[in-house]
Parts: sequence; C-alpha cells; structure tokens
Amino acid sequence: MKKSIFYHAGCPVCVSAEHDIVNLVGSKNVEVVNIGENRSRIPEAEKAGVKSVPALVTPNGNTLHINFGASMVDVKG
Repeated sequence: MKKSIFYHAGCPVCVSAEHDIVNLVGSKNVEVVNIGENRSRIPEAEKAGVKSVPALVTPNGNTLHINFGASMVDVKG
C-alpha cells in the first residue's frame, strides 16, 4: 500500500499537526517530510498541489491542507 506524505516546514503549527497525523494514521502509513530541512522536496510537494504547509497528500493524490503554518512562497523564501 502506498503511503500518505505529510509535508511541513518545522514551525510549531506544523510539528503539532505532524504529531496528530502520525497518531491518527500510524507512522507506518505516512511519510513525514520537513521541507524546511529537506528543500530538495519542495518541487515534489508543489507538483502534488501543496500550496501551504502543513499538508497531507493521500495515496490517491488528494492534497489536504491542514491548518495554516506557511505558504509555499514563504517556505521557498
């Protein structure tokens, strides 16, 4: 089974959402990507439709924006 991907930028809102998502779906079902630290994954996130973080991309390609920590423009600097 393909995993969901949770993108975040390391801010307090994002880290809180990360903990909730991992507790909700289980760590085996989600890949956590901190694009604040792993900037090479930004194009991948944008291609998946991520407009702001935190965001969860489901295995079937839906992008769910959770709360609001930062826009991708802000993340890219």
